[in-house]
Amino acid sequence: MKKNSTLLFACLAVSVITKAQTNNSFNTVLNEVIISGNIFPEKKKNIVQKVDVICSKSISEMNAQSTADVLLNTGQVFVQKSQQGGGSPVLRGFEASRIQLNIDGVRYNNAIFRAGHLQNIISVDNNILDRIEVLSGPSSTIHGSDALGGVILMKTKDPIFGKSRKLEITGADALVRFASANRENTTSIGLTFGNKKFASISHVTYAQFDDLTQGKNGPDSITKLWKKNFIVERVNGKDSMAKNPNPYKQVATGYHQLDLFQKFAFAPTKNTLHTLNLQFSQSSDIPRYDRLTETTAAGIAKNSEWYYGPQTRSLESYKFEATKLRGFFNDFSATASHQYWKESRHNRSYRKDILSHREEAINVLGYNLSLRKKGKIHELSVGTDAQFNLLKSTANGENITTGEITKIDSRYPDGKNNMNLLGWFAQHTMKLMDGKLIINDGLRFNYTYLHSTLVDTAVQFHLPVKDLKQNNTALTGNIGLAYMPEKDLRFTANFSTGFRSPNFDDMTKVFESNKNQLIVPNKDLKPEYTQNVELGIQYINEKVNLSGYGFYTNFTNAIVTDYFNYNGADSLMYNGNMTRVFASQNKNKAFVYGGGLEGTVRPSRNFSMFASVNYTFGRFHNDTALIPLDHIPPVTGRIGIRYAEENWYTELYSLYNGKKSLPNYNPAGEDNLIYATPNGMPGWNTINFKAGVTLIKHIGVQAGVENIFDKNYRYFASGMSAPGRNLVIALRYKF
Repeated sequence: MKKNSTLLFACLAVSVITKAQTNNSFNTVLNEVIISGNIFPEKKKNIVQKVDVICSKSISEMNAQSTADVLLNTGQVFVQKSQQGGGSPVLRGFEASRIQLNIDGVRYNNAIFRAGHLQNIISVDNNILDRIEVLSGPSSTIHGSDALGGVILMKTKDPIFGKSRKLEITGADALVRFASANRENTTSIGLTFGNKKFASISHVTYAQFDDLTQGKNGPDSITKLWKKNFIVERVNGKDSMAKNPNPYKQVATGYHQLDLFQKFAFAPTKNTLHTLNLQFSQSSDIPRYDRLTETTAAGIAKNSEWYYGPQTRSLESYKFEATKLRGFFNDFSATASHQYWKESRHNRSYRKDILSHREEAINVLGYNLSLRKKGKIHELSVGTDAQFNLLKSTANGENITTGEITKIDSRYPDGKNNMNLLGWFAQHTMKLMDGKLIINDGLRFNYTYLHSTLVDTAVQFHLPVKDLKQNNTALTGNIGLAYMPEKDLRFTANFSTGFRSPNFDDMTKVFESNKNQLIVPNKDLKPEYTQNVELGIQYINEKVNLSGYGFYTNFTNAIVTDYFNYNGADSLMYNGNMTRVFASQNKNKAFVYGGGLEGTVRPSRNFSMFASVNYTFGRFHNDTALIPLDHIPPVTGRIGIRYAEENWYTELYSLYNGKKSLPNYNPAGEDNLIYATPNGMPGWNTINFKAGVTLIKHIGVQAGVENIFDKNYRYFASGMSAPGRNLVIALRYKF
């Protein structure tokens, strides 16, 4: 319990994500692998849902600049980017508020997570992560609202206890890294100390990124289209478009970030553990690069300034764990948490004097309580959880010439806003035929309450609705089985459901989009639901690991933005223009299906070959036809070879994305066709190399070249080009 050793077994998980980076031999079998995707640690063979695990060793060998880049480099999780300081993961065609992020058992999603593209994951420092678990498919039974497409569970490192009563240093790590494509400079330092009953881990990371340079090679039509040919400068009090001296340099993408992490652990007995977890992250201003590239038909810049203000996130949580309890239940876990988010948007049109500032501050209180009964055949986990959101939204306009401050409309209502989610769940596992047949089943009931007061200042127009209240309930569940006729072979079948309760972003925001749409509140929204069927197969031995999966997801009550009459009018005067009214509504029925293949072959102990491919297809129903669903990534995958000895490793691999052609774009969705090409987003692949060596005890050097052939490419739905040829060098210390 003191070292939380059961959780550490997660690093033995055999998935293609882990296989592609680890040099461990395949002496690991499914019944030895333990993961924590079900609240309590659990053997992987007992979990029917598809779960991929990325361990700390794999994370460090990736040398990724952010947690979003860790996911991106697996080839399993698609990630969208609108700016360098971001990354929006996509699981099975669901993104942003339709997947759930989770950090150390605390629900990461808050009540202003939007349905478009979400960049919040960068506020989790990948240098403090012990592992990431990716749960694919609806996961609401355990994890509640927003888990329509899956859950990304992030587990931070635990402090290491000492062997005596005297405090001693039990671990330390340090990292210095440089990358050429954006002149990255990252410094990270961590220290762990403790005795037999007390332990502490402290960590600080500071990262600085210059403007990102894109690749120079590719079809002329693409490289010419995506060059950054101009920058906007303020000259003698007037905006001017100036020539960018290096059009391959994506000016206005740089930023910096500070991350702090502290965890204390106290184990008064062998069967009890108290943990205090403190996290803080703050970025600088982060330019919205895609908006700063937009021009009118005459080639004039649309925006002079568009940036996110410093993104601040803090987490304080207390967790108590107890095992070997007397009575019916064997294990108990309880967590109480507080999160604080502060984010803002700032924009000014070209040659306009008013700089708009919109700021959101949200406090999130939460708890979860879980009990487990573990028997030889049956295992039962029951629990309850809740999250309480309190939002403050403000806005003003600043005249950059005179300094005058004026009132403007806030992104969300500037009155009282609170959203509460409460849930109760039960998850059951039954082991039959001496553990060869595993049955999973579970149920969850969820209650959501939302109240928002809209203060009518008549800045833009009078609001006919001043008070929004909503009460929603949702019932979800899962049932599935895993069958292992032999120790090397495993079949799975699973049915699961997910839900998402409408939040402030769905119900209450009033703003004008860049599509000349005025989005207004709609108090009649109901939860969205997914129903998913999945089949899987895996064969694993010391030489081969092969697996495949297929799924079909039905998406009902889907919330979409569509034409709306507000107080009897279909258009309103806004910002001096008569603008068509839109609102979020439960109108769509959609389906998503797909699958994937992955495998690793190890001809010898030190040499391995690996490959993976994933495919997703989605459509929604309108009155007359099937329309492409947005957020559906193209074919993605990863292929490569690896050789590793005890003290060094080397790897050559390729990441690839298929093309996203114009007919497969949603005509009114969030896929950012304006930042692609007239025919959609071209497919691409990159060749990459990495290596590492331990020079002396505890000290190692890593080096690599990403995008060796300096290709110019973009990830689907992204508003900026990916890095060009990128030399990465890192020096690591680990004790």
